[in-house]
Formats: sequence, structure tokens, C-alpha cells
Amino acid sequence: MTTGVGRVFAQGVSRVRSIWIVLCIMVLAAGAANAQSFVFNSFEIDGNQRVADGTILSLGDLEPGVGLSMAELNAAGQDIRASGLFESVDLVPQGSRLLIRVVEYPTISRINIEGNNRLRDAELLSLVQSQPRRVFTPAQAEADTAAITAAYARQGRINATVTPRIIPQSDNRVDLVFEVVESAVTEVERITFVGNRSFSEGRLRRVLETKEAGIFRALVGRDTYSPERQAQDREVLTDFYRSRGYIDFVIQNVDVSLTRERDAYLVTYNLREGQQFTFGNVTVTSEINGVNAADYADAARVRAGATYSPVPIDSDINRIERLAVERGERFVQVEPRLSRNPRDLSVNINYVLVPGERLFIERIDIEGNGTTLDRVIRNQFRSVEGDPLNPREIQESARRIRALGFFEGVSVDTRAGSTPSQRVVDVNVTEGPTGTLTFGANFNTDTGASLVAAYSQSNFQGRGQRLSFDFSTAETNRRFGFGFTEPQLLGRDLRGSFDVSYGTTDNENALYDTESLRFSPAVSFPVSELARLSLFYALEYTDLTDVSDDASEVIRQEADAGGVWTNAIGYTYTFDNRRTGLNPNAGVVLRFGQEFGFGDTQFIKTTALAGAETKILNEEVTLRATLEGGLLSYQDGNSRVTDRFFLGSRLMRGFEPGGIGPRDDLTDDALGGNAFSVLRLETEFPLGLPSEYGISGGAFIDYGSVWDVGETFGEDVIYNDFIGRSVAGLSIFWSTPIGPLRFNFTEPLDVQDRDETRSFDVTISTSF
Repeated sequence: MTTGVGRVFAQGVSRVRSIWIVLCIMVLAAGAANAQSFVFNSFEIDGNQRVADGTILSLGDLEPGVGLSMAELNAAGQDIRASGLFESVDLVPQGSRLLIRVVEYPTISRINIEGNNRLRDAELLSLVQSQPRRVFTPAQAEADTAAITAAYARQGRINATVTPRIIPQSDNRVDLVFEVVESAVTEVERITFVGNRSFSEGRLRRVLETKEAGIFRALVGRDTYSPERQAQDREVLTDFYRSRGYIDFVIQNVDVSLTRERDAYLVTYNLREGQQFTFGNVTVTSEINGVNAADYADAARVRAGATYSPVPIDSDINRIERLAVERGERFVQVEPRLSRNPRDLSVNINYVLVPGERLFIERIDIEGNGTTLDRVIRNQFRSVEGDPLNPREIQESARRIRALGFFEGVSVDTRAGSTPSQRVVDVNVTEGPTGTLTFGANFNTDTGASLVAAYSQSNFQGRGQRLSFDFSTAETNRRFGFGFTEPQLLGRDLRGSFDVSYGTTDNENALYDTESLRFSPAVSFPVSELARLSLFYALEYTDLTDVSDDASEVIRQEADAGGVWTNAIGYTYTFDNRRTGLNPNAGVVLRFGQEFGFGDTQFIKTTALAGAETKILNEEVTLRATLEGGLLSYQDGNSRVTDRFFLGSRLMRGFEPGGIGPRDDLTDDALGGNAFSVLRLETEFPLGLPSEYGISGGAFIDYGSVWDVGETFGEDVIYNDFIGRSVAGLSIFWSTPIGPLRFNFTEPLDVQDRDETRSFDVTISTSF
């Protein structure tokens, strides 16, 4: 037994000794190779036509009389190859002379794209880094091929193939051709959700930017798969749940797969919703000496019992930090400290005032704005150079820059400044299109078919100003409009504007025509977080023309005054919390305005609107209620048919224009009224159709009236008092690429004999 073990041990020692000897021989051989030295007194370069000898020697760092080891000689050859100028490089020592054989890459003569229809040559060539009159390299051609392929993939054409071809020309030149075989769009066929208990798949799909392929697949453009868009979808879906109280919501993963035919994507979101929380106790405390938390308690607007959402928390923090600046207490930051109550699923919030880091804004650097002026972007910052740095305010500024709608991409970051207490704010933007030019036709059931020409520029000359022009002509009317808006008048949050409009009507169903001109400059400014006040002046001209002898006596008497100029000043107050309120499922809008006429005619024109909206049944059903009214009162002079209110389909559905209200008993001319009021109640709900069709249903009831002609000139005017009418109807809402359309089918419930009803109309869908 012992002898066997010894023999095995001896054999192992022998093998180790053999391996050691082999390794030593290899090391010695390598050392000998490295130790081999070359000294070249001259160099001969063969094969170069375009690249000079000196350039090649410089690339390899080769000099006469300098000793080189074999490793250094190999490295010189690698450096020459790495220049990308040569297809092959060989270094051949010949005693004291070094022969360098090279084969140059050809020069690109032209670059062409062939086979492309969906993407233009200019768009694809902008992605190609290879350039004419430069050296062709296979690596760059492969990179260009990948860039073109990626451009098609972003359009959803993932099966598109791009093949680079080289066409030899004389003098070592080549034409580089990218041959494209475009594939069909690979659409998102289905988006599904796993783990959603509180909201239906249809409701969640409406949140996402990516849409399923539907009947408008040729126009929508959002039914193709995009990794960038999916990343945005993850964010908005998370915000959707968090703003509705689901604090622990997590997207566990998103499974994206192709069908077997590779012609469609299947996207599946795996969710974990968690429990829905409400707000509990809300307190404000201070950890800063000399800062009294009680002074900031009223700035916290979150109330116990409301559904938890980070949005009102951010609003409270901004409000408290702004109040600290106004009170002269700088470098105050607010930390929201949350504590959960698992028993009643509530979250207590303690806004803690803590000392912020003493950092200042050294400067704001803006890049990427080739068209937009720097000041337009700087106006979105509430802080300037030298002010304390507030990270939350920097984030809010980034949101305001994005909200301008001028840029396709916006990034705002901070970096170290010239001293430890200073920071530089870097703003990088990517310009996007801001103008539209439209020529086309339009149709609505009030005015019929019309031709339309319109131009709109929301960033005029890069100044952030809005310029608009529109012209339309229909069978019964013609209209011209021009508008200009300066959003930062005098460098402040003061919006200045002026509008000019001119219109004529050719009333086929009336015995008179009208002409009107209005010029109105205005300024508006915020009076609170959710409210805005607008002040305006209006100069208006109205005239009644082509009045028939058979027209109503009221119309003829009003036409005798000829063209009338009026001057007026007024205001409009608007409150709207539909997008920034505490409840993401409910909102209120209030609008109240008055116009005071002075000069030859003195009047007060008052209009008001109150609307509310809420979503129920897991946000599948929307309920809306709107109360709208107006009153025109003359102290000197009388109203005319051009001044009074008429109820069209926008205000009350189910009637022809001028179909209800005061009218001449003999001629049946609609006269309008000095007062109107309408109550609109409606609901919107899904119809069970695939969400990609964008079709939902609705039902509504409208109740209202228009009354009081004023001076009747002794004529018999019927329906001159308040007489309520009511209609009910069903609606079809259709989200199309040309805009949200609404089809209304109405049935009168309570109307008068001479009213002119309408059973169907088409309108642009609006919330209020």
C-alpha cells in the first residue's frame, strides 16, 4: 500500500517537473523574441496613393536609427491599422531597411439611398456618418447601416433590411449605396394588464401614450412599439395609480413579444396595485431655530379624508417654500415625512421645515435653442443668478419649459460652479415644430360646408409669442380673424393680446344680413394658483344690411340706426381646478365676465358659467353638469339683433340656430334675447367596443331658454318671456386623428309650436 502511494507521488512530481520545464522554455522564447531588436536606417513604403509617407511613419511613430523590439514593431503596425485609412498593413524587416506594404481604403465618391419610400433621402442621409470625399471604412458603413435600420424600427418597421453596397470607380474611389427593403409596420396588436383589480383594461389603456392598432392605423402613429414611449408609459401609469392613493403600486415588469409572423407586438403589463390610502392628519413642524411652524400652517391645504396623491403634497411644499422666501427666511426646505396607519389605510403627513444647503445659482446656461430666444426659457425660472438654489423650484421650471410646447426634449440639471457654494443650472432643449398651416374644408350642422385657411405660430420669431390668422367662407357666412399674444408682457407673468375679427352673414333663412368688426386688446394675469383675471377693451362695429321690406318691424327699426360703433371695457374671472385640484377624478370651472359699454350706447353685458365634472364606477363613467347664462342690460339706447344672445348647438342641443326664443309672430324672424340660461346634464360611458376605435357613448338632458327682446316697437313678439324648453338625447364620442367628434341624436321633451328643432348634429367634443 505504501509503495503504491509512493509510486503515484513520484509520478506526480515527475509530471510537475515536465510542465515546469516547458513553461520555462516558453518564457525564455518569449523573452528572446522581445529581446530581438531592430534598427532601421531607411523606410520603404509601397502601395500608398493618397496618404503621404510621412503621415504613415508618424502614425507608427517610426524614426530612422531608433531601436525597436519585436513587440514595439508589432505595435507600430497596429497603430497604422487603427488609423482607419488602410485595408491592410504589413511590416517586413529587410536588414537595416523596413518595407511597409499598405492597401488604402478607397475614397467615397457619392452616397445614395435606394428603395426607400417611407423615409426621405434627406432624413436618412442625416443619420449617415460616412461622407463623400472621405475614406471609406467598413466599420463606419456598418454603423450607418445600423442607424438607418434603427430609424425604420422607430417607425415600427422592425423587419426592414438595409444592405450597404460598394460600386468601384476609377482612382480608388467607390460609390456607397444603402439598399433598403422596407417592411410593413409592426404594430402593437394588443396591450393587456395582469394584476389590475381597481381599474379596467380599457381605462388603463387610455392612460398610455402607446395605443393599439385600430382603424386609423395609417394616421395615428402611436400604435407602433417604441422603447422610449414605453418608458414614458411606465411613468404615466405609475403617476396615474399614485395620484389615486395607491402608494405601493409597482409595475413588476413589462413583457414585450412579437407574434410568430413578426408582424405585431403583444405588450403585457404585470402590476401590483396595493391598497388605496387616504390622507390622515396634516401637521407642520420646524427644526430651524427662529422659524415658527405655526406661521406656515395655513399654507398646507391637504385635508384629512381626501384620497392620497403626491400632487397636492408637492403643491403644499411649493406654497410653504414660497411663503418662506416672502417672509425673508431663505434656505428653508420642506421635508414631507409620511407615516402610515395600516388599520384605517390613511397616511399622516408632517411637513418639516429644515435648513437647506446654502447653495446659490451662479448662472443658467441654455443650449440647443436654435430658434427660441434665451429669455423665453429664462422666464420659466422663478429664480435668477445669485438667488438661493431650490432643487424643487428647478424641477418646476423644467415642467414649465416642457409645458411651453416648443421643444421635443427638455433636460434641466445642476453641476458644480466656480466655488463650493455655487451651482450652474444647465438647460438643454431640442427644438420642435411650433407652426401650422391649414387649407381645407369644414362642415358643421349650424353653418354647413365651408372653406378654411388658417395659420398659427405659437413661438413667433422665437419670442414665445403666439400669432394666428384664419379665414373661412361658407354658404351663410364669412369670417376673418387675426390674433397676437405676448405671454410675458413687461417681463412678468402678464399676458398681453389683441384680436381682430370681421364677419358677415348671408342669412338664407332670414330677411336681413349682418356685418360686424371687433378689435379687442387685453391683458390677463393670475390672481391665485387656480384663478386668472382678464381685463380688456373692445371697439365694435355692427350693421344690418340688405333688410327686406317684408322683414320684422323690429328688424327694420333696428336697421334704421345704420352702422353702430360701440366702446366697452370689461373683465373675465376664471377659476379652474380640473387639472390641478386635489381630486384627480373631479373638477370645477367657474367663469364670470362683464362688459361695460360707454359713449353713445351704454350697456352692461354679463355672462357666467359654472361647470362640474366627476368620474364614477372606477372612472369608467363621467358625469358633467354645466349651468350657463347671460344678461344684456341697456341704460342708454337699445339692443339690436346683432347684440343679443342666440342659442346654438354649442349652448343648447336639439335646435336650429335661432330655433328657440323670441320671434316675430308675422315674419317668424328670430330676434334673439337680452337674457338666456341653460342647464346641461350629461354622462359619458364606454360602449364595450375595442379601445383602439376611440368610440364611447353618452346621454344628456338640456333645459334652458332665451328671452326679452327689449323694445318691440309695438309689434307682436312671441316667446318674449322666459319659457323653458327641454331636450334629451344620446351621443357618440369619437376620438379621431382630426379631433374629437361628437354626434348628437336629440328628441324634444318640452318645446313650443314655432320652435325649430333638430334631431341630429355634429360638433367638436368639449368638456364644458
